[in-house]
Amino acid sequence: MKIKKGQKLLMIGDSITDCGRAQPAGEGLFEALGKGYVAQVDALLGAVYPQLGIRVVNQGIAGNTVRSLKERWQRDVLAHKPQWLSIMIGINDVWRQYDLPQQKEVHVPLDEYERGLDELVALTRPQLDGLVVMTPFYIEVNKKDAMRATMDRYGAAAKRVAAKHKAIAVDTQAAFDAALPHYYSATLAWDRVHPTQTGHMILARAFVNGVGFKWS
Repeated sequence: MKIKKGQKLLMIGDSITDCGRAQPAGEGLFEALGKGYVAQVDALLGAVYPQLGIRVVNQGIAGNTVRSLKERWQRDVLAHKPQWLSIMIGINDVWRQYDLPQQKEVHVPLDEYERGLDELVALTRPQLDGLVVMTPFYIEVNKKDAMRATMDRYGAAAKRVAAKHKAIAVDTQAAFDAALPHYYSATLAWDRVHPTQTGHMILARAFVNGVGFKWS
């Protein structure tokens, strides 16, 4: 297990991370961590590694892109001084190109996405014991689907940034692809983006496997 005793794990991203978490910081009792993979990660760590007392904080905000993260990075990441950071961003950077095609100002092109993510990681990596970069995903089995193909390119960019900064890359798209032969896409996410609890557990499982979690 790579996360050590007493360390703080901050997880940041968009609505997939947010999932109704408490404001201004998603931490505490009841549903403060939201109803998604962040809460599931916290539950798994607490159940299997109770002796470590790992502190999990959810700083996801629905609708965020990499531009949004840059605007709030100091307040929502650096000020919290986590030892571990997980970033999952990019779905809205891609999605706005398809659901709002005429509104070019809200589109985040691939080069800006990769550059923005790289800048945030470069700024933060020296202060961290560990960093996880989770790729964006689209729960669609047809890899020739336009949005799926674009998402794959953004996922590849996220993995390049992770490799450059010696971070752990969690390929969430690969995790969903492994499950898709057994599910219709909308069964895991009605809009192919916002997962069911099974979908969130796929994300949680991919994350904890990435940080060396041992299930027994």
